[in-house]
Amino acid sequence: MGSAEAVRIAMVDDHELVGFAVRSIADDLPWMEFTRHVATVAALVDRGRDADVVVLDLNLRDGTTPAENVAAIRDWGAEVLVLTSAEDPYLVREASRTAALGIVRKSAPLASLREALIAVSRGEPALSTEWASALDTDPLLDAAPLTDREREVLSLYASGLGVKQVATQLYVSDNTIDDHLRRIRHIYQQIGRPAATKVELYQRGIEDGYLPAPGRG
Repeated sequence: MGSAEAVRIAMVDDHELVGFAVRSIADDLPWMEFTRHVATVAALVDRGRDADVVVLDLNLRDGTTPAENVAAIRDWGAEVLVLTSAEDPYLVREASRTAALGIVRKSAPLASLREALIAVSRGEPALSTEWASALDTDPLLDAAPLTDREREVLSLYASGLGVKQVATQLYVSDNTIDDHLRRIRHIYQQIGRPAATKVELYQRGIEDGYLPAPGRG
């Protein structure tokens, strides 16, 4: 492809078969370009950034952890979609706390992987039952102490509405919504679960049950 507008996809996995599946999805979409497949994150970030989205195997065999791998890829400048065999619930929970935009099971239908890859390429969360289950069972996630109105603002804003739309729906001013969002972000920062971006607010809403996730309605 080579188009400057193409969304570039890379794969970090020590199994070639999964890489073929990701490559086939990218090849099938005219606005995607598969750049390379490497076995470790170190090999990926050792070069200049040539991918906008990285599909990352949850459990690499080089001794690295999901948290450090996702952090390295985000520092490199790419979004992350995690693939898991779901063999280690602890690692899945660890991945759910990172800046990855989604977690998908390797055995999921190709169509599900395709949808997740498209969502992440747009900077949107790619929700899955694996992610929802990890959040449900994570003992380290304490729900933020939000008021009923703050929960309502979070739910509306994080689900896709803009500040003006939320304000109109709740019959308040734009400034009032901005004030609520500042307080919500401050609360999450205080409890060690930053939510600086809209995507992170969406994740926090899923984690705390303020927004529905797959398998929960």
